[in-house]
Amino acid sequence: MDAPTIALTPTLKLKIDLSDEQYFQMCQNNRDLKFERTAKGVLLIMPPTGGETSNRNADLTFQIQAWSRQNNLGKAFDSNGGFKLPNGADRSPDASWVSIERWNALTPEQREKFIPLCPDFVVELRSPSDSLTELREKMQEYIANGAGLGWLIDRKNKRVEIYRPNQEVEILENPAALSGEDVLPGFVLDLNPIMS
Repeated sequence: MDAPTIALTPTLKLKIDLSDEQYFQMCQNNRDLKFERTAKGVLLIMPPTGGETSNRNADLTFQIQAWSRQNNLGKAFDSNGGFKLPNGADRSPDASWVSIERWNALTPEQREKFIPLCPDFVVELRSPSDSLTELREKMQEYIANGAGLGWLIDRKNKRVEIYRPNQEVEILENPAALSGEDVLPGFVLDLNPIMS
């Protein structure tokens, strides 16, 4: 007799009460999975991305890191970086950046664990299993918690949604590049290797 098959949604959602230390330890002990936690304490367990998404995310992070190293205005982070947002959510954007002033204000202990702030800049790169509705909610959460600029890159639909505080979401159809505006001065993201 064949073993029964259990079908799970791409993201598993569980309501588990964990302290910040327990949550951090669980993430450290299970590095093959990606965890996030909503402001209401719902634990999100996400599978690793596929090769295409991972490769494009690497290019995205590389471009932000290269720009950041040239000007020393802040610190860039990849999708493994965890942030404890002011609303209590624990999030890990696909790429993010924090200004040097805000980074330098953190203690060495704060830098070693999930960073207790919302990044100045965040990017979410939609993978085939991602819910567009949930990504949009996450982008709004980043802006509500202090991000100055956010990009939701939707390769499937060849679209980018730009999020800014106190403004309507701007939608660009199949753009070739994106400007970091005044949050990332002088940064221009080449979207060709990411969108192709």
